[in-house]
Amino acid sequence: AITDNVLHFKARGHGAKGDNIYEFQIEFLEPVEPKPVCRVTQRQLNITVQKKESNWWERLTKQEKRPLFLAPDFDRWLDESDAEMELKEKEEEKINKMKIESRVPKDPFRHLKKGYLIMYNLVQFLGFSWIFVNMTVRLFILGKDSFYDTFHTISDMMYFCQTLALMEIMNSLIGLVRSPLIPAVLQIFGRNFILFVVLGSLEEMQSKPVVFFLFYFWSIIELFRYPYYMLSCIGIEWKPLTWLRYTAWIPLYPLGGLAEAVCIVQSIPIFSETGKFSLGLPNPLNVTIQFSFLLQLYLIALFLGVFVNFRHLYKQRKHHLGPKKRKMK
Repeated sequence: AITDNVLHFKARGHGAKGDNIYEFQIEFLEPVEPKPVCRVTQRQLNITVQKKESNWWERLTKQEKRPLFLAPDFDRWLDESDAEMELKEKEEEKINKMKIESRVPKDPFRHLKKGYLIMYNLVQFLGFSWIFVNMTVRLFILGKDSFYDTFHTISDMMYFCQTLALMEIMNSLIGLVRSPLIPAVLQIFGRNFILFVVLGSLEEMQSKPVVFFLFYFWSIIELFRYPYYMLSCIGIEWKPLTWLRYTAWIPLYPLGGLAEAVCIVQSIPIFSETGKFSLGLPNPLNVTIQFSFLLQLYLIALFLGVFVNFRHLYKQRKHHLGPKKRKMK
């Protein structure tokens, strides 16, 4: 401990003569910081004492005669010219850093952008929370019967949230967020294709039980994603939320992809029978491109998209939750 500019040391150690108590005091020449930094190793105890002012000392102790037990460490020794050079380099480094920072133009709209991102993530979180709570309550009250009218009960809010999600592509395009563009495009356009084209255009699909599972998996994933991004905007990291954000997708993302695939498979016979969205080419070809055939191609693309996003999320998880690199001593 350091009191009144004096370092007081007392410890018990085992040496050649057995256990002994080692004790000494050092009164420094100039004022020092009252809280030293101690580090214990197997061989020694290192105590680092910081000067209050970075200037040259004629000697270490207030008493002119150096104590017998005190010896300089010549590996760290600096004479007056070296010390002045070191201080000068530090000052130059600080000045250069200030110059570099002054050259970087400050974004006058940074607070506006941050406010927009916070509000966007908050609105999406509230929207998907409403979907999740509503579906959960209905499941407990109605049981399996809630499967068949999920679309008619939830679709308006899901339409709103998924339409608003298109802003994530714009945010990535203009550099407002650092998220890569391709995974965002694959996920958002994939979901909107299922929601608006497959489910929205076929009444026969809207009463299928798979709609319940599709909406449920989508909403659970977003319950962790949007709060994580919202807190990141204000520089807050809550470790349990971070873990959930980069772990919950492992079971939920494949299940969501499977539910989307089931929707496509169940809709193919309906599109084939009704001929909806099929494209008839003019004579002399007289060929009709069935929309159901395009859905079969989309089914392949769906699994490729799941693989791309799964790989991207795995890399993110490794980056945020992987083992930290140890600092080199």
